[in-house]
Amino acid sequence: MDSPRIRHRPHRAVLLRRWAVIISTVVALGVISWVVVGDNHSHTNVGGQRRPKPGAAAPPTSVPCAPVTGQLTGMPPVLDPCNIYSADAPGALTGPAKKAEALVYVPNGLSNTVSEIDPTTDKVIRTFKVGALPQHVVPSWDLSTLWVTNDEGNSLTPIDPTTGLPGPSVPVEDPYNMYFTPDGRYAIVVAEALDRLDFRDARTMALVHSLPVDCPGIDHMDFSADGTYLIASCEFAGELLKVNVATQAVVGRLSLGSNRDQPQDVKVSPDGKVFYVADQVAGGVWEVDGATFTETGFLATGAGAHGLYPSRDARDLYVSNRHAGSISVVDFSTRNVVATWQLPAEPAAHLGAPLHASPDMGGVSEDGKVLWLSGRYNSDVYAIDTTTGKLIARIPVGNGPHGVCVWPQPGRYSLGHTGILR
Repeated sequence: MDSPRIRHRPHRAVLLRRWAVIISTVVALGVISWVVVGDNHSHTNVGGQRRPKPGAAAPPTSVPCAPVTGQLTGMPPVLDPCNIYSADAPGALTGPAKKAEALVYVPNGLSNTVSEIDPTTDKVIRTFKVGALPQHVVPSWDLSTLWVTNDEGNSLTPIDPTTGLPGPSVPVEDPYNMYFTPDGRYAIVVAEALDRLDFRDARTMALVHSLPVDCPGIDHMDFSADGTYLIASCEFAGELLKVNVATQAVVGRLSLGSNRDQPQDVKVSPDGKVFYVADQVAGGVWEVDGATFTETGFLATGAGAHGLYPSRDARDLYVSNRHAGSISVVDFSTRNVVATWQLPAEPAAHLGAPLHASPDMGGVSEDGKVLWLSGRYNSDVYAIDTTTGKLIARIPVGNGPHGVCVWPQPGRYSLGHTGILR
């Protein structure tokens, strides 16, 4: 049985005031173009043609990769040690994903709704009410359900991906975000305001174990190639945590550049050697060796670096720079920024929102041709061409859109968030 809620997230009025403060900060930052030049980074490419890609996908590195051994018991085997995303190729839908209706799901945090976009028409076809402050739409491990994390509403709303229709909500405490262990046994509810990770039965959502973390702002994570550990970001501590998945215990803690840093999304490289961590204050992406749990580098991308998404061929990592209104492209093989796509200015402000774009979180289309991202402070969603970097569509939705889920996705199983499949 869940323990009593000990600390509440700020009231909606407080959140709205904070939103206004953040927007004013974003407006000030919006006049700055963060362009990094030098031996390790390419020039900014404003919505232009980026380097051509070969027609056939290849492993992201030419160095031979050792087989992945000692995997978490019950986890599906790694098919390609050079590319843990090899099962995510275009057309590689599996199980329930084959029957899913193609939709883009948008949790509108300040409207308490979810909007559904038809990606063939770029139009909203349905909007329905959910619990308070929905943050992310999360695919279940077995791909059969999409879960809306109603953070302030203390509930999860299931969506049937074959119809796009919601079902009865399930009560849980403080679900800011949610992930699944690689063996499919547990859902990990990220209870950010309560400073804990709740391991729940992945099917029933019954609480099995609460892990207190004493790391303010814990919110995003990713898993090692062998599934034995995860690395999570603590936004308000400027730190990362390493957690043993089998024992559900914290085994490491890493401080980043300064106590002002705010790490966000986490994504592991295709060869499993590097964890990339977006940092919205540092304005770029940290590189962390997962095995030794040490910081090994930093790539400057842009103000407000936030979301991280591998390309469908696992060659590149897309980085959403929320305050700069841009997306940077990191080449996995060279670990360099090879392009930055500046999104065009907003045609009009919403609720005092900035006139520049505010790309936040989302995912890549099944065929890899479109990157979908929420416009966090602009009440819209962006569809971006991954070949040219140009904006295809800007779609109005509710207020405060956040963790957009593009569904279906190729892959064998989901690790959660807005769609981390392997």
